[in-house]
Amino acid sequence: MSVRVVVVDDRRLVAEALASALRVRGHRVLGAGAPIGRGVDLVVGKQPDVCLLGALEPDAPGALDPLQRLRRECPRVAVVVLGPVPNPRGVAAAFAAGARGYVRHDERIEGVERAMLKAKAGEAAVTPQLLREAFTELLHPRAVDQAEGARLAALLTEREADVLVRIVEGEDTRRIAAGLGVAPSTARTHVQRLLTKLGTASRLEAAALAVRTGLLDHLAASRDL
Repeated sequence: MSVRVVVVDDRRLVAEALASALRVRGHRVLGAGAPIGRGVDLVVGKQPDVCLLGALEPDAPGALDPLQRLRRECPRVAVVVLGPVPNPRGVAAAFAAGARGYVRHDERIEGVERAMLKAKAGEAAVTPQLLREAFTELLHPRAVDQAEGARLAALLTEREADVLVRIVEGEDTRRIAAGLGVAPSTARTHVQRLLTKLGTASRLEAAALAVRTGLLDHLAASRDL
């Protein structure tokens, strides 16, 4: 069965590669959009049966705003989120925002195709493995995240910990510099070192990671020892 689909991702190469694979399998690809904001405009204009929506961190603040816009403006379009694994909280966040399905970024094209067909038919498209991981997260909340928070806390210097606290509180470079009593260029260096240690690409990702793993609590506890 052929599906009318639009592929949306912040990474243009990913969107175009997936679109090409779906065309080869006989689906009618109406477009491949990047970045996500522009891609959502494409979905609104084309009104496909299914939108494959890439989400690098579905549980990060604001990550699923485009999905919520699609549910408002294109209620008949079935949205299938392509996200990371393991990320049970991201799966839950995607469905709560209105997704019809959730598929791993590294899923084989056959798996993506099955999810599209299920979503078009009005069914929830999610693999049993993802459901098991989601239920494990519900039964054992934060166990894995807390262990990761403890590991990351051990990597940070006291200065980097101070910088992280300020980032979570929403301070910009100027305010971070003033609070630390250093030049803005030095503050930027501290921020970059922190992001590197945390393995995050932006301050927003760092703040989301800190909240998700309880990192600030681990840092506070280590100072009390």
